[in-house]
Amino acid sequence: MAFNHTVLGQLLKSVPRLEFEQLAQKIDNRRRSNALSRWSQFVSLVFGQLGRRHSLRDIETGLATQPSHHYHLNIGNVSRSALARANEKLDPEFYCQLFYRLYRRCQNSGAMPSKPFRFNGKLFSLDGSLIDLSMKVFPWADIAPKKAAFKLHLGLDHDGLIPAFATVTEGLASEMEAVDSFQFPPGSVLVFDRGYDRYLWHKQLSDKGLFWVTRAKRNMRYEVIKDDSVKENSGVVSDQLIRLTGPKAVKADLKAIRRVEYIDAETQKRYVFITNQMRWSARTVADIYKSRWEVELFFKWIKQNLKIKSVLGHTHYAVATQVYVALCVYLLIAYLKYVSRSSFGNQAILRLLQINLFVR
Repeated sequence: MAFNHTVLGQLLKSVPRLEFEQLAQKIDNRRRSNALSRWSQFVSLVFGQLGRRHSLRDIETGLATQPSHHYHLNIGNVSRSALARANEKLDPEFYCQLFYRLYRRCQNSGAMPSKPFRFNGKLFSLDGSLIDLSMKVFPWADIAPKKAAFKLHLGLDHDGLIPAFATVTEGLASEMEAVDSFQFPPGSVLVFDRGYDRYLWHKQLSDKGLFWVTRAKRNMRYEVIKDDSVKENSGVVSDQLIRLTGPKAVKADLKAIRRVEYIDAETQKRYVFITNQMRWSARTVADIYKSRWEVELFFKWIKQNLKIKSVLGHTHYAVATQVYVALCVYLLIAYLKYVSRSSFGNQAILRLLQINLFVR
């Protein structure tokens, strides 16, 4: 009799298993033969995400109620203690690398929707978000008296609105500490807020052929080289070529950049943007920055729908592992959506998966 995979089994088939095992061998080297395998750890944590499980014991109990599916999921009995050891001892870099492989799989699916701009380069929004922890349980993550948190740094790909770059740090780490590890494709366009304020980094991006858009700091010092005309009723107040004159900008040797002043028609709020791209219309510069809101919506979505706010371990390794697995689950959902060409949104697909995990 032919075996029909469960919904969970079909979702996990999207994971390139050979690459998974090769990566496990590379990151973990040789481990005890009776230790919980990386695959069993991954399946358990994916089940925890999709099954809305609240603790390691809850994951253990939930999997134990489905013993007939263990063989086809290629896992054995998963105990709470073995899963806790794996989460706290195994390097989360494994899941960081798996995340990048799943992102490339989504890219190569050929079905990702395009961004709403005409330029050829990829558009990425950069941001970081704090995720609160209990100070009593996580004293290593303190960011203020009686407050603890870790930070998820993210680069969102606007082709499909999926995470393309990610790293997990302690809460006090700045955005600039994390972004240096991201390697952007040539010709990419990066949009970010004023937290990414290192002029030397802006110059390095320009030297690499990357374009960027951000908001100007309130105390930014500059001189105007040229004033360009602006269209009426476009919301654009001014479009200028400027040279920064502040000591940090001068030391960074940043070339002349563009300053665009814009008033939002809905809120009447005034914004000042700077960019190293000279060819776009001023309104396009404003619209690109406005699209940065998508990364804020992404953070809101994963905090509400995936399990990252309540953690399953007490070490940095355990926290980072859980977050990377949550991002992997998001990419698996996105891949399922793209290859099936489904008209359902991510939340609707997630709900269907949660309800039908072990349905064949």
